[in-house]
Amino acid sequence: MADLAGINGQRENFRVVGKRNLPGVLSNSLATGVAKFGIDYVLPDMLHAKFLRSPYANARVLSVDTIKARAIPGVVDILTWEDDDIKSLVSYGEHWGAPRPFFDNIADQEGAEVAVIVVAETEDICEAALRALDVEWEVLPHVVDLMKGRQEDAFVIRPQDRSTPQFGAPDPNAPPNPPKKGNVAFSNVVWGDVDEGFKQADHIAEYELRVPAFASHVPNPYGSVAWWSKDTYSSEEETLHIEGAVRERLPISRMYDVPLEKVVQEGLFMGGKYCDWGLRRSQEITPLLAKRTGRPVRCVMTREQTFDSVIMQERYMFMKVGFTKDGLITAIDDMSISDGGIWGSSAFGHVGDLKHGPYNAIKCKNIRQQMEIIDSNRSTLWVTGQHCPFNWDVITVAIYLIAEKLGKDPIDISRLNIHGPSGKDDPDPVPSFEACVEAGKKLMNWNWHPSGAKKLPDGRMHGAGFRYQLCVRHSVSGYACRLEYRDGAVHMPTQGPVFGAFMVEPNAMVAAEEIGLNYEDIKVDFDYRAKFSPVGGGSDGSTASAWAMKECANILKKQILEAAVEYAESWPLMLTAPLQGTPLLEPGPFKGCKPEDLDILDGKIIVKADPSISAPLNRATNRELVATYSGRPPLAAWLIGNNGLILDTMNTLYCEVAVDTETGEVEILRFGAAVDPGKALRPTSLESQIDQVMYFSQGCQLLEDYVYDERTGVKLNSNMIEYKKPTMLDVPPVEHALLETRSGNGAYGANGISHSMANTHMLITAIHNAIGVWVDPPATPDKVLKALGKI
Repeated sequence: MADLAGINGQRENFRVVGKRNLPGVLSNSLATGVAKFGIDYVLPDMLHAKFLRSPYANARVLSVDTIKARAIPGVVDILTWEDDDIKSLVSYGEHWGAPRPFFDNIADQEGAEVAVIVVAETEDICEAALRALDVEWEVLPHVVDLMKGRQEDAFVIRPQDRSTPQFGAPDPNAPPNPPKKGNVAFSNVVWGDVDEGFKQADHIAEYELRVPAFASHVPNPYGSVAWWSKDTYSSEEETLHIEGAVRERLPISRMYDVPLEKVVQEGLFMGGKYCDWGLRRSQEITPLLAKRTGRPVRCVMTREQTFDSVIMQERYMFMKVGFTKDGLITAIDDMSISDGGIWGSSAFGHVGDLKHGPYNAIKCKNIRQQMEIIDSNRSTLWVTGQHCPFNWDVITVAIYLIAEKLGKDPIDISRLNIHGPSGKDDPDPVPSFEACVEAGKKLMNWNWHPSGAKKLPDGRMHGAGFRYQLCVRHSVSGYACRLEYRDGAVHMPTQGPVFGAFMVEPNAMVAAEEIGLNYEDIKVDFDYRAKFSPVGGGSDGSTASAWAMKECANILKKQILEAAVEYAESWPLMLTAPLQGTPLLEPGPFKGCKPEDLDILDGKIIVKADPSISAPLNRATNRELVATYSGRPPLAAWLIGNNGLILDTMNTLYCEVAVDTETGEVEILRFGAAVDPGKALRPTSLESQIDQVMYFSQGCQLLEDYVYDERTGVKLNSNMIEYKKPTMLDVPPVEHALLETRSGNGAYGANGISHSMANTHMLITAIHNAIGVWVDPPATPDKVLKALGKI
């Protein structure tokens, strides 16, 4: 598919779009430290709030005596789950979930907020009050080991859903709940005749994979400060001010039954987030506390408490793959056991397996996937499965094992198994994949070798890894775009906050491209009241929102040219009878022209027939013009037609590693990415996003994993010292080859990269290619040595 539905979708010449190193609109404020996040807001007469947090993996508060805590000087308010204000509070903060009670006396995760909220003059007083509480706990059995949690005699940690009908019906757009038994929910999908597919196989590979849990850490701890003010024009209405809450005010508006126009959030910054759309209680509770106390209230989390979420759930995959002597896969039997997280976790990731998962891209039609989703006390899964994404690397490993068995290059095995552009019966190659492979081989000087066959001059073993995936566009939302011409300049109003994704910039670039301006000529006006937000269903929202902005920009350009002609023609009349308060500008030399005779280039209106006849844009008209467009591009290919089996844009990744067989140390020598996003709107953003996902991939395969005390269920490494992440010294440079087949249907044929390159096993296959033994991630030195039989 391509951008055939939108205006100028097949544009050939670009002046702004695709230009490198254009600065982010807010980059200066971030780099200089001027940017204010929720934790940075301090107001006069401000109070502080803290939650009681559970020291247990699974527990219930039976009772709490607050008398001693209330007696501490400086304590202003204490609420418990039994207070009416808390009972009536409904949270809308889970992105894909139904409304649910905000707070109760059950904590099914160590560190979870539970039962009590303290408000005091300082944070230290809050802590003292929490220590003074007399809490009666009922400690319940827990599940942090998924294999034990799925057993029939395991304690059922969630015998029934904690939500009740009074909190609203389930979200009709949410995925249906699979059948459940004990702690286990089941999802079973069968395509084709799996048994017959195995009969057709010459070889059968059986293997097990484990994907460790993976934390997504925000650089700025979550929190908010809220206060109320009387409306200037209506003494009966109050305005809610809240900073540091969310990228959209709607959940807070709904939670407190306040009209959206009465919710003010002027701060732009909320910290980088990786597919984590959920709200924390510290971001939701402050309006209630401010209302009760009549003063601003601030509630923020510590850095340790930001380890509350997992962006990749722990998962075990038991695979059986049949293939021919040529390497063609004939059958797949996938039995997966996946962490379902604590109550309230999203099931989005599990559904994703069956949408744009790896099985949709291969020719094989005989596939069985059985999934058990285990309730656990491990962590909150805000949007599960997004890191992988989903279970794509079961195919990465299958391709590698087939190649190793047959002595072939995994790229050739991949090419044999990927179906054509239109579906599983299409024998033609996918142009995007072929282009990526050609560029990737050249980038990496690719020369495949069998496992254990290459030793480096320093004695370490060399290994290489390869994977491919779709460059799907997740964004499916509609966009309400608006561009304004006033005071001689074009303005693009957009709402904040900013959460680490540079989506505004590509939209400004597209607007400049279509109107005929330079990037810096588009004045971005951040305004929380603006309807336009470039975010839409995924971190590749810019490719879809920019499509809509392209339409809007052409509407405004047409208005500007019409106004320029009108102004030039009306100039004599305006000299004799000027409008009161309207500035008179010397018009451009366009008298006698029609709008279609004119164009805009480099910020000047020109006559097409003679570009030397021109005038600056700010002399076009003294009118104020507004252009709006509401809509979205056609749905992405994987969502429509042939059951989502259409392949348009793809990507390929490569790595080389060196493994020291004496120490077990693994060094990444090279990362390579030959990718086709369709059209690179802002290469700086694209390359940074590629670097980001490779950083994630390195962490989860070599370093990162949660460690739990099985006896207590308590997490033992919720800090940046014991939870190991790659540092700047660990991350190798990532080499890029950016292709533009223009085959996506976002702006100019863009599709977006999103997180599709993040992976859990490319490095793991490279380690196997180096030493010939399997190491489950994270491949720490001790695990490498154990796999080699040296410890």
